[in-house]
Parts: sequence; structure tokens; C-alpha cells
Amino acid sequence: MKRLFSLAIMVSILGGCGGDETAPPAAMSAPEPVAALAPSGDKLASLSGTLPEGATTTTNPFAAFDFKNGTAYPAKAAVSIGTVSVPVGATEAFVPVRINRHTPNTVIVRVMTRNGSGTLAGLEGRHFQRTATTLFFRPGDALEQTLRIPLVNMDAGRNFDIILPEGVVGGGVINSSAKVTAVVGAKPGVAKTAGFRAARTFAPTGALSYQLDPAKVTWSDAGGADVWRTRLPHGRTQPANNESGLYLDPVLHPTALAPFAIENNEVVIRSQHLVSPIFHDSKYWNHGAAILTGQRMPTTQVQYGQYEWTAMMPNRRGGWPALWLLPASGAWPPEIDVYEGFGYSSGWNFARNISGNIHGGANGTRSFTALMQVNAANAYGISGFDTSYHRFAVDIAPDFITWFVDGKETYQTVNPFKGVTWFPLMNVAVKHGTAEYTGGTAEMRVRSFAVWKVPG
Repeated sequence: MKRLFSLAIMVSILGGCGGDETAPPAAMSAPEPVAALAPSGDKLASLSGTLPEGATTTTNPFAAFDFKNGTAYPAKAAVSIGTVSVPVGATEAFVPVRINRHTPNTVIVRVMTRNGSGTLAGLEGRHFQRTATTLFFRPGDALEQTLRIPLVNMDAGRNFDIILPEGVVGGGVINSSAKVTAVVGAKPGVAKTAGFRAARTFAPTGALSYQLDPAKVTWSDAGGADVWRTRLPHGRTQPANNESGLYLDPVLHPTALAPFAIENNEVVIRSQHLVSPIFHDSKYWNHGAAILTGQRMPTTQVQYGQYEWTAMMPNRRGGWPALWLLPASGAWPPEIDVYEGFGYSSGWNFARNISGNIHGGANGTRSFTALMQVNAANAYGISGFDTSYHRFAVDIAPDFITWFVDGKETYQTVNPFKGVTWFPLMNVAVKHGTAEYTGGTAEMRVRSFAVWKVPG
């Protein structure tokens, strides 16, 4: 659920959502998310990948990579912006945006124009048209694409900047700004559009294995073949994650507000500030978290296939909602995070931000993550995750894992986890210290959930 940016990390028995690589057995931990969706800071490595410039995106450049049973991951790409000279009086500029190697995961690059500098500074509206867009480099894509910028009255020496205002998601940064300058005798630029695939649309390819029926759903501490479990495999607390919420069960903790409910034909998963603290594991807990897992529900477990939730997220500060997957074997890593909301981070905006991730490693030690955390309003034109219902899906195939929101592809990574059978988890954690846990909504509302299996 939380690792680098995932819900929980079970480090020994199950290591889960993003965790501290040195965390003790039977605990989960997760590093803090960046406050404002900053660049990943991945170290740069030498170029790799041999696809030609026009390679199609159906090609997997990492088909021969040795993932070492899910403990190794290919070097990530880094982004650069090219400096451009345009002819005096040109009406458009084509700015190259490049990655330095074939990427194992989607790299998301927000690029925009900025007024120039000096006595010949180009000005928005007067010399160029303001341009802001998001570019995507997916596994198998070509290494360069161009940003087209309409120009007006670009006399000799006139210049303006192209910048990465929010860093890069899914990769590193070589340079975050470059200039466009009008130069006498410069050659016109050329648009590069070949070698890129369009975003996929979500469509189940497996056989329907499970479909949530809120009228029949049941839960318990132990769980069962048709019963959701109300605890993590290792227990009801996450001290290694610095979580302040005790994962509640309505039978075990009758003094608390019911952590689960069926309302309006929806499953409600509720976190809370406890009116009466509960003593557990030698301490009092002031907050209640809630989780439902398919750990003992074979119909919800897949090796390859699709999961899709329709849900509305909470937005209470200090809340940590997540939809995620863990191995049915009980080992951790690996982990797949379909959605996470980092309400304990001041930079997180529940209305527009989304996050997805994978964690790899073995024996309770995480060796890599491949994180996507992005402003979905800017990148995909999707928002309102805390005020309306949205579809969160993941497709697990032998070669790739692909994420979708409202049917639109948002992220993809090569699949380093071969032969793993997954089970789903949906929860709202609390990471809020001992302060009042109030303001905003504290409930995840799940309208539907379905699982499709593809033969392995």
C-alpha cells in the first residue's frame, strides 16, 4: 500500500506499501512522498537500448533483461530539452525533448514556455504564444519528440525559455531549461512524431473471476473464501510506516464507529478519530484505520489479468487511502500500488493528484521502485477524485503492467515480477500523530470492484 509512495510495506512476512529497506520483520514502512511532485532524482547511467528511431511501441526493449526474480530493474531514462535557433520571422519553433535511453516505465514531462531574458527578451503574446503541455515517453517509444510553439515577430536575437516547471515523473533530469533564439540564417525546425504509440484504453481481456456485490459482501478478522479480511497479514498496526491508526474490526473493536458499512449500495471504508482510545500492542491508539483484503479469497487473486475499482477518495489531511496488490505467497516485496493518496504530505492535493508504483526486492528488502505521482488534471484532464467517482484499473501482463484512470492509460512499466499471484487490498490508513483527525471526508466509498483472470 505504501512504499516509496505506497500504502504499506511489510518487510518480513509481507512487506508492503513502500517501505524502509532496513525495517524490521513483520513491519511496513514507507518513505515520505515529495511535497510538490518533484523530480525523482534517479542517477543517470550510460545509454542502453538499441531500438531504431522509428521503433514501434509494441516492441519491448527489455525483453532480454534479467530482472533477477523481481529484484533488479533497468536503468531509468533522463530528460533533456534542446536549445533551438529559429529563422528570423519564423512562425513556429520545434523544440526537441529527449530521453537518454529507452525507458522501462512511462516518463511524464510537463513542458512550458517562459519569457526570455536580456534586452531582447521574448515576451508571451508579443513574440510567442504561451505553450504548456505534457509529453509522454512510454516503454518502446522513440527517444525524441518535439514541442511546437507558435511564434510572432521574432526578430534577430529575440529569445525565450522552455522549462520543466515540475521536474519529471518516472525519470531523471539532465537539464530543466533551454532557449529558443531567432538567428539570421537558421534553418527551420522539423517536427518529430514517429515512433510513439497512443495511450491505451482499458478493456478487460480475462475471464470475470470476481465482482463485488455490496448487498452480499462480508468481512471478518480471519477472512475466508467469500469473506474480506479486516487486517494486514502481519497484524493491525504499521509502526514502521509511522501510522497512527489501528486497523479496526467491528467485532473486535465495538466501541469505535463502524469501520465498514454498506450505504447506497456502496462499500464504505472509514478512518476516524477515536472518541475512546483503544489499547493494542502495549499502547493506546487515538485513530482508527480500516482495510479490506482478498488475502483468503481465491476469486480475487490473479497472476495475469485486470483489477478495476470504482471509488471516491477521502480528503482528510493525514489520511492515506490506497488500492494495492500484494503476493498471495505472503512474501514482500513485491508490491503493486494502483492508487495512493498521501494526505500526510502538505503538497498532496486529493482533488487532482494520483500515484501508482511498483516495489521490487526480496526477503523484506526493497531494491527498487518505479513511481508515478502526477497532477492528473494537467496530464490527463481528470480531477475531482475526492468529490466524484472514478475508475482505477491495472492490467498485469507478462511483459507490462499498465495503469488506467477512467479508462485512460496513465502509466506503464515493464513487469519484473514473473509468476507472482496477487491479492487486492483497499484501505484508508492514518498518519497523523496524536492530533485531532478532523476536517474533510475520512471515507473511501467503493461503488464497484471487479477482477478478470488471464491464463498464465
